[in-house]
Amino acid sequence: MSIDLTSPDLYFNREFSWLNFNSRVLAQAKDVSLPPLERLKFIAIYGTNLDEFYMIRVAGLKALFKARIQETAIDKITTSEQLETIHKILHKEHKTLESSFKEISKELKEYDVSIKNYSKLSDKQQEEIKEQFFDQIYPVIMPIAIDATHPFPHLNNLSFALALKFEDRRGNIKHGLIRIPRILPRFLEVDHCFVPIESVVEHFSTELFQGFKRISSTPFRVTRNADIEIEEEEADDFMEILEEGIRARNRGTLVRLELMEGTDESLIEFLTTHLKLDTLDIYRYKIPLNLGTLWHIVNKESLAHLTLPTYTPKTLPPFDDNSDIFEAIEKKDVLLYHPYESFDPVVRFIEEASKDPNTLSMRMTLYRVGKNSPIVNALIRAAQDGKQVTVLVELKARFDEENNLHWAKALEDAGAHVIYGITGLKVHAKIAQITKRKGSKLKGYLHLGTGNYNPITSRIYTDMSYFTTKKEFNKDATKFFHFITGFADHISLKRLIIAPLSIKPKILSMIEEEATHKEQGFIILKANSLVDPDIIQALYRASMEGCKIELIIRGICVLKPGIKNISENIFVSSIIGKYLEHPRIFFFKHDTNQCYISSSDLMPRNLIRRIEIMTPIIEPTLQQKIKQILSLQLKDSKLRWKLKSSGEYKQVKHGDKLVNNHDILEDYVTKIYDQTQKEINQYDKKLANKVIRA
Repeated sequence: MSIDLTSPDLYFNREFSWLNFNSRVLAQAKDVSLPPLERLKFIAIYGTNLDEFYMIRVAGLKALFKARIQETAIDKITTSEQLETIHKILHKEHKTLESSFKEISKELKEYDVSIKNYSKLSDKQQEEIKEQFFDQIYPVIMPIAIDATHPFPHLNNLSFALALKFEDRRGNIKHGLIRIPRILPRFLEVDHCFVPIESVVEHFSTELFQGFKRISSTPFRVTRNADIEIEEEEADDFMEILEEGIRARNRGTLVRLELMEGTDESLIEFLTTHLKLDTLDIYRYKIPLNLGTLWHIVNKESLAHLTLPTYTPKTLPPFDDNSDIFEAIEKKDVLLYHPYESFDPVVRFIEEASKDPNTLSMRMTLYRVGKNSPIVNALIRAAQDGKQVTVLVELKARFDEENNLHWAKALEDAGAHVIYGITGLKVHAKIAQITKRKGSKLKGYLHLGTGNYNPITSRIYTDMSYFTTKKEFNKDATKFFHFITGFADHISLKRLIIAPLSIKPKILSMIEEEATHKEQGFIILKANSLVDPDIIQALYRASMEGCKIELIIRGICVLKPGIKNISENIFVSSIIGKYLEHPRIFFFKHDTNQCYISSSDLMPRNLIRRIEIMTPIIEPTLQQKIKQILSLQLKDSKLRWKLKSSGEYKQVKHGDKLVNNHDILEDYVTKIYDQTQKEINQYDKKLANKVIRA
């Protein structure tokens, strides 16, 4: 009997799977084995994640519902059912969020750290905060009256404000707003006590609305549809139309209102009347709003002892002695695993090339580079020095558009050749190629990665970096850059595999090939998300042949494991811990190369609508390194969760000594580093003795 592998019963809903991922993030906030600010960090991450989910995913579902489009994915759950379930899940999870925050706050008190509203402060503390208010806040904020002659103002996406209800001397009811700009601190501080700014502004609100008596008030926050829609085919000036899109983000449809529990119902009615929001989209909190801003407390240097110890990434051989990085790469291929191994060699790769007079050209792709980027600054210097610098800056990188626009203009002003993305596709590939003159010949040096060229995020994301001078790889890289800068409609590569042309067909063929080995077949796929139905169906077929499949999927996974006669040989894990798991690594036991690293997730958007690169790792020692990392992660019994066929994730905790792959890798790399430094010191000592004797 044939099995219909397209049946909706074989797939989890994508949105519910994402919510499940964020619940695993929130679960870290309840882990009492972690220091209190480490737990608070996960509440901040949870809140930031939820903001983006509402701005993009919920906003998208609402737009589909408005357009009367019901079926949107292979699971066949309608948009209305999805929206209703999302609201139920999030409203139910509210209690977990609030109880976690209260538990952490209670623990922080044991260390004389507190989060208190202005009204709960001592007289002395109130006096100090009052002084801060009139010195730093009062000159910046503005009262906004709302009445027949003062219309309700436009509120930008993620606006944070106070809604107030007043009574004048004649007993008339008035309403007003006070916006709290992002330039102001989220918390005011006194004696390691963090005072939410809204509680201070609320207390002194009558100083802004003088002569009025405050009856009720609430802080509130609005979320809008922030997905930018750009008709690229019709754009004469792409940069100009993108800038307009960024401005339009603040005018998107409202999708969420957050306010405080116990708010005067008439004040809520005042807000919802003007904001035109469904009651299901209103979230009432007993804890401070704007959870992402809790980083203000988490990152406080004086409280570092209340987080996990900061790990300093190590620079290991062959990059540890500050010698010529290009000579080191010439000797052998190098594979780095960040953040355990430092990202500094990647920065040095670009910086040293920019200074070397023998460097002829520098080419790379930039997706998210961050602010004050040393890499972009090096590219600017190289362009100013007359080197041929070609950079593809992806202007459509969501929420990084403004930053990327800034860097694109700066690079262009310096004389670099800048490409602003490809029509209809996002360029998500991570690749940098340096060409140098070596005597009478040219030599190519290549970096390929799974993560962004961002030194800041490289300290908190796990990712892989691969350096090589292999000719076939460099020839492919040259063709790749010609492909994205020119008009080629096809590309023929020998080593590198790219999307949207080849990655998906290659992965499907490798799954099918591994399935022919039946019980001897073994596949490991590590990615952020698994959504693509064709790849899922190929994995189901491989499982049905007896092939063992381990999936390490951090976030969304719509594949259902453990279904009898279909996916009983598929096991899905998710790792949530100190570092954000980010590399895409694919292992096929019987494939010629076995190991691949990639910028691409296993989602239609990556495989069909983006330009991505998948790189085979052909050096046996580097393959072994990848296999050891994957093996360690599959043995993790502290940070790993296993997905059941019901959709529930169960935390893997077994044995007396829990295996934490993040801790083990930190310790392992530190030991190698310490041993290397010891050997260097011994060598230097012997050399010094020789010099003295001479």
